[in-house]
Amino acid sequence: MKKVFIDGSAGTTGLRINERFKDRDDIEIMHIDEAKRKDPEEIKKFINESDFTFLCLPDDAAREAVSYVENDDTVIIDTSTAHRTLDDWAYGFPELSGEFEEKIRSSKRIAVPGCYASGFIALAYPLVSGGLIPADYPAAVFAVSGYSGGGKKLIEAYEEDGRDAKFDSARMYAWGQAHKHLKEMKKISGLEREPIFAPLTTNYHSGMIVQFPIYGHLMNKQMTPSALRDYYADFYAGKKFMKVMPFGADVDAGGAIFSDACAGWDGMEIFVSGNSDRLMIASRFDNLGKGASGAAIECMNISMGADPAKGLNL
Repeated sequence: MKKVFIDGSAGTTGLRINERFKDRDDIEIMHIDEAKRKDPEEIKKFINESDFTFLCLPDDAAREAVSYVENDDTVIIDTSTAHRTLDDWAYGFPELSGEFEEKIRSSKRIAVPGCYASGFIALAYPLVSGGLIPADYPAAVFAVSGYSGGGKKLIEAYEEDGRDAKFDSARMYAWGQAHKHLKEMKKISGLEREPIFAPLTTNYHSGMIVQFPIYGHLMNKQMTPSALRDYYADFYAGKKFMKVMPFGADVDAGGAIFSDACAGWDGMEIFVSGNSDRLMIASRFDNLGKGASGAAIECMNISMGADPAKGLNL
């Protein structure tokens, strides 16, 4: 029985982690007194008495929480942006390679990927690491997410009675190209520069699509869309969280795919379409699943030697 503490259990990610633990018989959730949930000494005590601590906190609070660790056996799984690009932290996307998975298994410090970053890196890392596109490829990313990805304040703005009518339409943001996921999108994918990033949220709760368009003539090896689809299928073969969709799946679905179709599911789908001049690659998943709490629990499962999918919906 492993002791698990969730620091920030009242937030969106913390709540979803708690939900996924309700039927687990191999862990014990440590419940901090509500009156002391922001008391540094109490938090420090809980962290150091735990086998696993999930940090579902803003970046500065996550860094402070890590400074409390004195128990060499406590595994910290951080869902914030604070530690994702640090070399001494494992990056929590085990499907990218055996090296990523082994670092998660052996590390006491694990950083859970950002949701948009997960969708982009799943597409870009196989291309860069396999030499299909150069590291200086001028990447652009277009993405849509449910409003739950924006945290408590945005959820309240969308769900409050008599909400502003502007929330009925798509909300485009991050035009200043300073989104918090950009650093990990660059580093983990192996690119030399941060991609141009154009995200939006719209009026549904959860689920997302991340799109990465590729110019065929800028690839090191030109490929048809069907051949590129087969490349992804080989790359992610045997990875139960990754589902590379058949070529033409978008056509079979009526020429469109919908961004909320994976809500409540903890895996990720990959689509390839377009033509040999302009290839379109996309990932579809739940921003609260493989994009957040589901990925955090997958990492914990790997660290504790359990089935990576235990307690998750695949």
